[in-house]
Amino acid sequence: MNTLLRHSTIRTLYATTFSIAFFLLSGAIILSSIHAIITGIIGDTGLMEIILNGINSGVIALALFELAMVIHKEYGTKEEDEEDDVILSIRRTLPRFIGTVCVALSLEGLIMIIKYSQLELAGNLYYPVAIITSTALLLLALGAFIRLTRP
Repeated sequence: MNTLLRHSTIRTLYATTFSIAFFLLSGAIILSSIHAIITGIIGDTGLMEIILNGINSGVIALALFELAMVIHKEYGTKEEDEEDDVILSIRRTLPRFIGTVCVALSLEGLIMIIKYSQLELAGNLYYPVAIITSTALLLLALGAFIRLTRP
């Protein structure tokens, strides 16, 4: 019993530490993005570049925030007598996190397409196409996982 209590306490401590770290990183990215937007508006930076960089930073901050929420929910508040079904836990949290990652990757790919089109770097378009294709494969893999692990 003492070992189980110690294991639960250590897990909760680590989960809380990682959650706080990811929450703080998310907040720092948002503050950095706001600073960059204000600096860009005051300076001579193009409005489209400011907007694209702001969206990019916001999506990364959202992914970090979502990761912190998943860690806190799954590992930080678990009761000792709660059933420890790993598959059920993964089925509950993985779609939400993978969905956030897919949105982030899709937006990153679209931002790269817009940026490369404006800079007339059409030869580099295979990078964003690879990102968007990988996102589609990730969604297909998530669908297969959910289908194969349903009760």
